[in-house]
Amino acid sequence: MGINMFSVANHLGEGGVTGISLLAFYTLDVPVAITSFVLNGIILVIGFRFLEKSTMRLTLLATLLMSVFLHLTAAWRYPMETIILAPLCSGFLVGTGLGLVMQAGGSTAGTDIIALIFNKYLGWSTSIALVVLDLFVVGPSIFVIGLENVVLTVVHLYVQTKVLDFILEGFNPKKQVLIISERHQEIADAIDKKIGRGMTFLEGEGYYSKSQKKVILIVVNRHQLMPLNRIVTAIDPKAFFTISEAQSVIGEGFSYLISDEQYQQKINDFIDEQSQQQ
Repeated sequence: MGINMFSVANHLGEGGVTGISLLAFYTLDVPVAITSFVLNGIILVIGFRFLEKSTMRLTLLATLLMSVFLHLTAAWRYPMETIILAPLCSGFLVGTGLGLVMQAGGSTAGTDIIALIFNKYLGWSTSIALVVLDLFVVGPSIFVIGLENVVLTVVHLYVQTKVLDFILEGFNPKKQVLIISERHQEIADAIDKKIGRGMTFLEGEGYYSKSQKKVILIVVNRHQLMPLNRIVTAIDPKAFFTISEAQSVIGEGFSYLISDEQYQQKINDFIDEQSQQQ
């Protein structure tokens, strides 16, 4: 819907396979749905061994559904009088669609698979490969849609990325909680039993009293925050605690950050393993 209603209607471009499909539509009048389906099909065949079977099923489903809905909404057009609204609307809708697919553990095929191939044989990081591939598509678009619309396309890609990041990371933001209480052990035991999250005891010292205190450091998600609040206040109504946003949480129980070299090695090991099985 975002592609047909706003990108096509306002003559915008796109990155990756969808961008090539739009260029084919603008220059050769080939339906976007057909070009997208054919190109994604070719890329899926080439990159079949680079994907796990569960991801492959979801990717095939996402590719098929995307082509079907591109066809069903082909007649939907909404030219914008205020042109800057077009990339905002299209970026929001496309980013939402991509985010929902990735949240389900799938992939949208296309340049994702090519980026993995570049990672394996050229040693490029996946993120750099994706950027370069998008530039190769968006760059030549200037001769088809013009400079102004290329700039608007960049705005679309920026909004799309931000929406995608929000869906993947922002729906369940983490909260960092610091709890100071004389009954810290009871509170920690109750949290472990009822919520099941790990904690860290920090050493603290009161500024005026100069007395030593235990400080509980814990990171929870939004849904665990209210139960945590109830546990603390039920055990020690006088407990002092603060709640703050944790923009990124990396470590046991959450996620791990790995370097490009480690990521490339993991990809190479996986590809070698798949090759041996075949």
